[in-house]
Amino acid sequence: MKNIGPIPWLPEGRIVSVPDRGEFFVRHFQHADPTAPTLLLLHGWTASSDVQFFTAYEELAQHYSFVGIDHRGHGRGIRPTRTFSLEECADDAAAVVRALGINRIITVGYSMGGPISLFVAQRHTELVSAMVLQATSLEWRATKQERALWALMRGASPLLRRLNTPRILQSRLQGMMPKVGAVRSYVPWLIGEIRRNDTFIVSKAGEALSKYDARPWARQLKKPTAYVLTTNDQLVKTEKQQQLIETLNAQVITLEGDHFVTLGRPEAYSAATRAAVQLVEQHAR
Repeated sequence: MKNIGPIPWLPEGRIVSVPDRGEFFVRHFQHADPTAPTLLLLHGWTASSDVQFFTAYEELAQHYSFVGIDHRGHGRGIRPTRTFSLEECADDAAAVVRALGINRIITVGYSMGGPISLFVAQRHTELVSAMVLQATSLEWRATKQERALWALMRGASPLLRRLNTPRILQSRLQGMMPKVGAVRSYVPWLIGEIRRNDTFIVSKAGEALSKYDARPWARQLKKPTAYVLTTNDQLVKTEKQQQLIETLNAQVITLEGDHFVTLGRPEAYSAATRAAVQLVEQHAR
C-alpha cells in the first residue's frame, strides 16, 4: 500500500445510524467540560468535514465539543438515490445531532455549509442556539452572469472527474498553500480525501446551490450570528457576504484571505473561527 504521508490530528470517527436516513460517518469530539457548547461543522461544496475543517480541529477541541458531518456525496457522506437538496443535508445533520443525544448546537457553516446552516436553523430551530457563518451568501443567482455560469456547470460531473486526478489536485492544493508550513505535508492525504467524493452527486449539489435563495426568509431566523468575512474571496464576493451579514445582523470577524483561506492561512483561520464562536457562545450555555 502506497504511503500517503503524514495525517493531521483528527477527532474520533464514528458511524451514526439514523432510521430511514442511513449510516453517517461523523467526527465527534467531546470536551472534558460538559458545559462546553457543541459546534456542528458544516463544510462547503466539493469538500468534506476533514478537508474543510482539519486546520481548525485542534483549536476548537481546546474549547468546545463538536460534530463534523460529511454531506451527501461528499467525502464519506451517504450516497442517496434521491436528487440532492440542501434541505435534506440540513435534515441529515439535525438527525445525526439528535441521535448523538445533543439538544443544543452552534452551527459553523463554510460556503455551502452556510445555506445548510440556515436551513438547520429554519427547519430545526429548537436545536440551534446560534450560528457562525463563513465565506458564504444568501444566494448565488441574482445576476445574469451568475445564472449563466451555473447553466454551464449543469454538466459538471465529467468536468469534476477530469479535475479530480491526483496530478491536478496536487497542483491546485499546493497553489492554495504557503510555500512552507506543516499543512503542505498533508497534500497526499488531502488528495485521497477529496477523491472520496461522488462526482455525480457533487455536481447535483452545484445545481442545488444554483437555485438557492434565502433572501425571502433569512431575516426571519433571528438567531445570534457571527460571520467570518474573507476579504479577498473571488468565489463569494465581499458584497454578497456583506448582504448576508446585514440581513442577519451578524457580528463580523474579518479574515484576510481568499475562499481557500483554511489552507492558505490555517492559523489565522483557526483563530478567526474561535473568535467568531466566542461572540455567540454565551447563547449556548
